[in-house]
Amino acid sequence: MNKAKLKAYAPQARKDFIAAVTARANRIGLAEKNGSVEIAPAEKSGDFVIIAGQSWPAKISQQRANLITRIDKEGFTQTMEAVAYTWFNRFAALRYMEIHDYLSHGYRALSSREGGLPEILNAAPELAQNGGLPGLNAQRVIDLKLAGDKDGELYRLTLIAQCNALAKVMPFLFERIDNETELLLPDNLLLTDSVIAKLVEAIPEEDWSQVEIVGWLYQFYISEKKDQVIGKVVKPEDIPAATQLFTPNWIVKYLVQNSVGRLWTMANPASDLKNQWEYYIEPAEQTPEVQAQLDLLINKRISE
Repeated sequence: MNKAKLKAYAPQARKDFIAAVTARANRIGLAEKNGSVEIAPAEKSGDFVIIAGQSWPAKISQQRANLITRIDKEGFTQTMEAVAYTWFNRFAALRYMEIHDYLSHGYRALSSREGGLPEILNAAPELAQNGGLPGLNAQRVIDLKLAGDKDGELYRLTLIAQCNALAKVMPFLFERIDNETELLLPDNLLLTDSVIAKLVEAIPEEDWSQVEIVGWLYQFYISEKKDQVIGKVVKPEDIPAATQLFTPNWIVKYLVQNSVGRLWTMANPASDLKNQWEYYIEPAEQTPEVQAQLDLLINKRISE
């Protein structure tokens, strides 16, 4: 895994995702200027709502209202940062899964093995008709496909359907998208300089061989934020950036093998399980008196 490339990519990705999410918020009439939030009026007209002269499906009215409530509570900047990280996290997970062929339908969601547009875009009609992506409306997909110039909108629908399908097995990451998170999914995802295209281009496929890449991406993603808040009075919303560090797999193994693992071996001296532990360190030999006290403590802990 080339951590230098991850370290170069992730901090800039954070800026790109925040900018993309903020641009999307601006399009629906929400912007921050001089420390205050400006909210453009929304006028309903049949099945549509008009915001700043642009027509949107009526369903965004409730999503936009939820977003405004969240901004009132958390602040504009904090909301943009939080939603940006949500999408970054989801796209990183999708990238890992598509490379390892974990998506049940077999198509890549963010890229193509042959190059060009994401495989899931061209497969959308098939996936809508055969139920490969539940919730993807077949007629809507056909209409967008026949339009000839609606690939961006079709990809957006397909990507949301993919996230919703994954919500059934990973609700902690892919909670069903029908709220303000969906509303702030960045635009122009098929462009060569989109946040998705940069993710695919910046990190070689071989670097996705280990699932630890997701943890390292998070570590580097928040690195600049950490530098900004460390050593200062930390606000509640900045606590994760100031305190969270990714723990590599070898450290986890070392800690477990030399804590719980050591208790196990001391309580079960005949076991050869420790021979399979790469990071286990044999404890120093103790005097009989000290060993007797340790045995009492070990038995007490095991029984508890």
